[in-house]
Amino acid sequence: MKAIIPEFDENSTRPLYLQLYDYIKKQILSNEMNPNEKLPSLRSLAERLNLSITTVNLAYSQLNVEGYIYSKPQSGYYVCNILHRGEKSAIDSKTELYDKSGMEYSLFPVDVEKTDESSVFQYDLSCFDFNKWKKCMNKVLTEYPHLLMFESDPQGELALRYEISKYIYRSRGVVCNPEQIVIGAGTQQITSHLCLILSKLGINHVAVEEPGYLPVKNMFRDRGFVITPVDVDKDGIKIHRLPANIKSAVYVSPSNQFPTGAVMPIAKRYQLLEWANHNNSIIIEDDYDSELRYFGKPIPALQGLDNDQRVVYLGSFSSTLFSSIKISYMVLPEKMADIFKEIGHGYTQTCSKTEQLTLALFMEQGLYQTNIKKLRHLYSRKLQKVIGAIHKYGNGIIKPTNTSSGINMIINVNSKKSAGKLCSEAKALGVSATPVSIYADDPTGHQLTMLVFYYNQIPINQIENTIQSLIKIWTTVK
Repeated sequence: MKAIIPEFDENSTRPLYLQLYDYIKKQILSNEMNPNEKLPSLRSLAERLNLSITTVNLAYSQLNVEGYIYSKPQSGYYVCNILHRGEKSAIDSKTELYDKSGMEYSLFPVDVEKTDESSVFQYDLSCFDFNKWKKCMNKVLTEYPHLLMFESDPQGELALRYEISKYIYRSRGVVCNPEQIVIGAGTQQITSHLCLILSKLGINHVAVEEPGYLPVKNMFRDRGFVITPVDVDKDGIKIHRLPANIKSAVYVSPSNQFPTGAVMPIAKRYQLLEWANHNNSIIIEDDYDSELRYFGKPIPALQGLDNDQRVVYLGSFSSTLFSSIKISYMVLPEKMADIFKEIGHGYTQTCSKTEQLTLALFMEQGLYQTNIKKLRHLYSRKLQKVIGAIHKYGNGIIKPTNTSSGINMIINVNSKKSAGKLCSEAKALGVSATPVSIYADDPTGHQLTMLVFYYNQIPINQIENTIQSLIKIWTTVK
């Protein structure tokens, strides 16, 4: 066993457990640790490094959830066998992060002539600082009114694309420049653009997660694509069931699969990239709710591992700000971005220019990042209260799963009532729930009393009473 001897920076703002996580992850990826090699026990490593057992446990837990190590009961932690060990990720291999062309971006250009022209997913608005949003919007309206006299760029405002490129690199490990980003009014609008680009590439076959996000499935169907539902397990989509020897695309949410909450381990992410390369195919990565992870740090995006320009990355602000803002975006591989530039001149930008520039200012001032931190803290507290109430009053009636991220959880209700009936009774109490089966092409493959339970809109001081009332009504025979 190779000794684990990291050098800790006591002055760093990065917590010690993440510094230890960084060190071990680097050792694994650089082949300094061998597959199936046993790691030191929590206690022994804590004593050797003069750390608390909690610090070491947090580092091991993060490595475990990302698939770098695995645990054996009564034995300890071991190194996973990961493909592409020793290779640099796209993040490490790029020397120029935001713009490879050497262009100098101005956030709000003063020279006009140089300027190119659903409710369950709504988050708790108590976190959002509307006064600061209003100040940003007022600044746009009073200091940059000349920018509003022209149509927005079909790709979206450069100021916002620039801020997005910075933010998603820092928070999600996504490597891109602003010219690769396309902004649109909602995920369905972005997906519509993506369908045209895929058609230009000769792709008319899309594999989707089963169960998975219905609007996207329907969008691809409506555009004439052949849809192949592929089952998901605890590690995400089953790669061995993806189409082989055919140029296609696959739509996945590897960091927080909807609705199951499955997280794709690092080894499987490399396998998915290998599948895309072998079949000359495209991976569409929907980074749904990835930042709202309550234990450990958010899982890095698949796009950052991609050295071969195979991943399209999708993101949205609609759910982390307020739903009416309807600003989504996609990060395209460079060749696909070039295709959009060829066809994009025929499209009008669907997002409000005022809102785009307001959001750019909001992000530039660090206010969006602050909002995410507030949401993460609030929903972590809500989640713990929900789980606590279920354990306190549930008596085995409700069994929750995927309780580490997002704004919902899967619950299995021990009841003779149908899922539809259970959801109707929840709605009567002001709680949103939907049957898992409605997100699948084949509903019979899913337990009929398994529900997607949205705890996001329940006020935190009402959670215990709400759960108690739910259990009472669900166990009442009518």
